[in-house]
Amino acid sequence: MKIEIYKDLCKECGICISFCPFKVLDKSDEVNSRGFHPPKVVKENNCTGCRLCELLCPDFAIAIRNFK
Repeated sequence: MKIEIYKDLCKECGICISFCPFKVLDKSDEVNSRGFHPPKVVKENNCTGCRLCELLCPDFAIAIRNFK
């Protein structure tokens, strides 16, 4: 799996972090162009590709890619 985060679309709602069943994401120290802290990937190997983060993100700031 490849997790793509479109940092400048993020508004720091935290939904992706809260709903990830495997705690793949966490809040970053980085600030995007809108003044928000986008998520960062902390445990990419734990990602199962459930896509909850992608499906629940209200701003379409995350995409999960399945590379085989």
